[in-house]
Amino acid sequence: MPLKQPLAGKVGLVVGVANTHSIATGCARAFRAAGADLALTYLNDRARPYVEPVAHAVEAALLMPLDVEHEGQLEAVMHRIAAGWGRLDFLLHAIAFCPSDDLHGRVVDCSKAGFTRAMDISVHSLIRMTRLAEPLMRDGGSILTVSYYGAEKVVPHYNVMGPVKAALEATVRSLAAELGPGGIRVNALSPGPIATRAASGIACFEDMLASAMEKAPEHRLVTIDEVGAVAAMLVGDAARGVTGNVTFVDGGLSVVA
Repeated sequence: MPLKQPLAGKVGLVVGVANTHSIATGCARAFRAAGADLALTYLNDRARPYVEPVAHAVEAALLMPLDVEHEGQLEAVMHRIAAGWGRLDFLLHAIAFCPSDDLHGRVVDCSKAGFTRAMDISVHSLIRMTRLAEPLMRDGGSILTVSYYGAEKVVPHYNVMGPVKAALEATVRSLAAELGPGGIRVNALSPGPIATRAASGIACFEDMLASAMEKAPEHRLVTIDEVGAVAAMLVGDAARGVTGNVTFVDGGLSVVA
């Protein structure tokens, strides 16, 4: 008898697919392979052609525009999910941004505007999504975001995104505590360096990849599909005892001095 797909019957929203190489893409593939029905978003019309192939591959029921800086777009996404499904079982938040001038400079030199924008897109958007998703998770649910080791330690060239990701992880803990009574779990994934479009904006990123390969116990980088496999586990019932955690998917890189 074939094994039941662990996410069969569940519906989820995936935010953060930029192209076929995105971490969110690996997660979406794993969610679908586990039996979930999905809704995906794309940033804008320029990004849509790069996201559509992923949406087709995972047989997404919905593909919607979402720029969290545009008033009303997040609410429109949640409204369509409510109208189409009437509920939401899990949510992946995989978006982050910092203006390049602030990202490439010292933390002490970061502008107020740049810091505010990075925090709004990378952290407060999770709070907003969670607030809107909560009423759709009447029978419980799972919310997952994406962090990085730079939240815990100073990583060269990660700069202001270190404090931003630290705020994201603290937010995960607070949300987990607040939503736990409603059966909603909130966790973060912390993948090792992966060659994605978003990561390419980090200065000397090729050096970061090379260093990770040298230091990691297996001397290799993790893949988006390996991250996706852990994401699928965390949003499923098998992880119902896990909330408020940061789960590293980095091939052991974070345990090596």
